[in-house]
Amino acid sequence: MPQATPRSSLLEVRPSVFLLAGAFVTGMFLFAQGGCGGDECQDAADCREDKGPPASNTEWVCEDKRCEQHSVQVPPPDSGTDAGTPDAGRPDAGTPDSGTPDSGPTTVGVQVLAFNDFHGQLEEPAGQILAGVAPDGGPVRVNAGGVTYFARHIAALRAANPNTVVVAAGDLIGASPLLSGLFHDEPTVEAMNLIGLDLVAVGNHEFDEGSTELLRMQSGGCHPVDGCLDGDGFPGAKFKFLAANVATGVDRTLFPRYDVREFEGVKVAFIGMTLEATPESVIPTGVAGLTFKDEVQTVNALVPELRRQGIEAIIVVVHQGGIPTSGSLVNECKGAGADGLISGAIVGVAKGLNDAVDVIVSGHTHQAYNCVIDGKVVTSASSMGQLVTDIDLTLSKATGDVVEARANNIIVTRDVQEVGAVKELVTKYQELVAPRANRVIGWVSQTLRTQSDSVGQSTLGLVIADSQLEATKPANLGGAQVAFMNPGGVRADIAQGEVTYGEAFTTQPFGNSLVTVTLTGAQIEQLLEQQWRPSGATLMLLPSAGFTYAFSASAPVGSRVDPESIRINGVTVDPAANYRVTANNYLASGGDGVQVFVEGTNRLGGAVDSDALEAYLKAHSSQASPLPAPALNRITRLP
Repeated sequence: MPQATPRSSLLEVRPSVFLLAGAFVTGMFLFAQGGCGGDECQDAADCREDKGPPASNTEWVCEDKRCEQHSVQVPPPDSGTDAGTPDAGRPDAGTPDSGTPDSGPTTVGVQVLAFNDFHGQLEEPAGQILAGVAPDGGPVRVNAGGVTYFARHIAALRAANPNTVVVAAGDLIGASPLLSGLFHDEPTVEAMNLIGLDLVAVGNHEFDEGSTELLRMQSGGCHPVDGCLDGDGFPGAKFKFLAANVATGVDRTLFPRYDVREFEGVKVAFIGMTLEATPESVIPTGVAGLTFKDEVQTVNALVPELRRQGIEAIIVVVHQGGIPTSGSLVNECKGAGADGLISGAIVGVAKGLNDAVDVIVSGHTHQAYNCVIDGKVVTSASSMGQLVTDIDLTLSKATGDVVEARANNIIVTRDVQEVGAVKELVTKYQELVAPRANRVIGWVSQTLRTQSDSVGQSTLGLVIADSQLEATKPANLGGAQVAFMNPGGVRADIAQGEVTYGEAFTTQPFGNSLVTVTLTGAQIEQLLEQQWRPSGATLMLLPSAGFTYAFSASAPVGSRVDPESIRINGVTVDPAANYRVTANNYLASGGDGVQVFVEGTNRLGGAVDSDALEAYLKAHSSQASPLPAPALNRITRLP
């Protein structure tokens, strides 16, 4: 396999202002064109909008402002000839045949458009993308994302190369805002059908509502409990879910392990996977009966099978990721890892994968990076549809090898024309959800934030824990004395002023129910100790009001909490006494690796977490007297 080299990008150096200027000019051009009139088209998205889906095994292309259908060869998964295993070590591996003057092109260009961690973000997300460095050294940030603009960027890129595959590296759905989440993420699947997504590797959040619901996302049909809330049917995904390392039995997987696409006679395999640790971040019932296998071992076991089909170009699409240095530009690879590159699990994955793998499309960490690790191009496109990664492959027609691989993270700017069909879809769901989303349920005196302090406390997390304690405190509802909230379940800030149902849903989009169990004082201490893992990872639970404790940051893992400091309403917890403890059903089922909750007795189910927060805000706030932010004084850090 040849050395893969990322495409040079203006974002990698100072003159990023020129990229912005170019985007502006492009946007003005599209604006001036005003879309297409009559039978004219601007790009493939206009063709999809005006003409409908293309015929089987074809794709729309806009040529000379007219819509044309070009054939695309797409064999079914696992198909192909038993061509044996080429010698990857031969001297001419990856070198295209020079051909003769009349033999035609010896290579074929393939474009892979990739993104990750979309999380049902149909509307424009908050926050900005760091686009570059200004002449004075300051940051240049731009607004980015929104599915109507995302669709236009994808269409414009697709129009540049008919040999295009659009892939997503997991968490396409799950942990979604109300606009998608209220309808069980059907709107996001429908939007991706319009955009022309081809393949998605399952992520951990695809399992938020369980594997049966995920299978419905693929096959279609109305929700078994809520029906079709939008008033019409749900056709399911036109794109394919892939799950090479999610086993349902011996030699059986939840979805196909890979998909093979053929371009001008050259085959490319796409292997799709999620992180092996998915069961630790999903409610156990959501992954019941499934086994999540090692990512590296899964891919390496598939390489010989793919090569027997004559496939040399292999792309891994995996929901696992890395961490770049804070403040890195979207096409950089700087981090705290080896050689100053990114750190994180994806680095070990990249180094462990067979050298036959050419490209790794990653996700999960919501970061942007463009790397070459162990000779493999490794990319991630931030999250929420704010970036799209354009990966250009040059394939040898003679050998099927990747001759060159170049990647570029492109910002999904909002200076382009929205795609009409996608806009209509979003508007439809906005109208359906508005009455519920805009209902005011409380007021807060200052913004409640998800960002934590140095010991892991956040104002919003503490308010949620307080709401869960209040919802389960009555004897007939659990008799709770303390509640704990997991930080990963707190997804978005609540802004100062009035709080709408839509805001409250966005910060807790999982629909978890509350569970109250009996734990001894000794088990509560064990629960707190489990916040620090032998691996070095830390998960600080957010306790409700009245619960306090102290820990020593320098003490050994497993002995950091001072038992005498664990108090409920000022009274030290007795190791032998019983206490009623509340958590959401994710934590209560052992989520985030907190296994002590599973040992709890006298389990009693309760309200949905978002309903508990709504009731708490209604009881403790008004327009004249908004809820104050709680003090961050429940956990004390000692030397």
